[in-house]
Amino acid sequence: MKVCIVGAGQAGVNVAHSLRQEGFPGEITILGNEHDLPYMRPPLSKGFIADGNATRIAMKPESFYAKSEIELLRNVHVVSIDRARHSVQTEDGRHFQYNHLILATGSRNAPPPVENLHLEGVVSLRSLRDATDIRERLDAARNVAVIGGGFIGLEFAAMATKRGIPVTIVEAMPRIMARAVTQKTSDLVATRHEGNGTHILCDSRASAVVGPNNATGLVLSDGTTLQADLVLIAAGVKPNAELASDAGLSVSNGIEVDGQFLTSDPDISALGDCCCFPEPTRGARTRLESVQAATDQGRAIARRLCGRPQPYVALPWFWSDQGDLKLQIAGLSTGTDSIELLESNGGGRVVHCFVGDRLVAVETINAPGDHIAARKVLSRPASIDRRSLKAVGYDLRRLLKTE
Repeated sequence: MKVCIVGAGQAGVNVAHSLRQEGFPGEITILGNEHDLPYMRPPLSKGFIADGNATRIAMKPESFYAKSEIELLRNVHVVSIDRARHSVQTEDGRHFQYNHLILATGSRNAPPPVENLHLEGVVSLRSLRDATDIRERLDAARNVAVIGGGFIGLEFAAMATKRGIPVTIVEAMPRIMARAVTQKTSDLVATRHEGNGTHILCDSRASAVVGPNNATGLVLSDGTTLQADLVLIAAGVKPNAELASDAGLSVSNGIEVDGQFLTSDPDISALGDCCCFPEPTRGARTRLESVQAATDQGRAIARRLCGRPQPYVALPWFWSDQGDLKLQIAGLSTGTDSIELLESNGGGRVVHCFVGDRLVAVETINAPGDHIAARKVLSRPASIDRRSLKAVGYDLRRLLKTE
């Protein structure tokens, strides 16, 4: 049996590794469109820009692929899928046959409706080459503007501010990280960033980068002009689903898959940032941009292809390192209607998120022990109600010890 994986990011490499761990005996080929050895993306906005060490962020050493009998082909651009012939075609005219195809095509930055994004000094951060370019530009930067107050923008801002570069974040939503965390966590994180010198403008929209050739500023919709010789675009991403759509697969907010990550074609799976799946803890179809989701989904696909399918029940969890802040989230806080905020034993913050009286997520700031406890509690089949938590003073670690 031949398995062909399109995409050499976290999802693509993890599903290949999981196949071998599960004992898959067939051929595995990974087709990646970047020149570099597959690498971890989360450190790009933090550690890599700080030290420039690409070796540290490689997912696996080059020898891993040969030892695991995984064929890794780099700088290969897949342009079409022939479902009838069970093959994919690359830009240079090659064809790769498959018995089962796995799409791990990831996502790309979504450019905001801002004029003059072509100017020198306007950058985005998605790849190792992007990070290398930004790292070089930071040495000469005097003022930085970030369009977007999500994880990437905030991580980058924390790193640049630490280097003494003035940073202004321009966020169109009423608060930072609005799609990912509760109001309380947004407020706590914003206060810390502002205390470290980052200027945050919410309910603000960028309209144009000032030129004429090199960026010198950023004009906002209210007419305000910010000084900026480096402008980072971090306003969200779009799933790379065009390859699937052109092949006639079902696509909405990403490539649609079922609970076992099968697409509308039973010989094609999809996982990671590019896929939209029925999330088991909330029942709603969603798309998760998460390293852990890509890892868990890869294991699920590998088990199915090895004849041992299991229900997918993995709890979503995320993290974001923003300077001296470690934000960790267990579960999905979307739809939260009430919270309980506590201070952890180590001085961090813990936000318990409820829908009705049911605990659905826990957000922590500099409280890793509470985060681990939250993942254990939320991974249980039975839900946890507010009364049970109140009985132990909302201490999740204490709750684990009493049961």
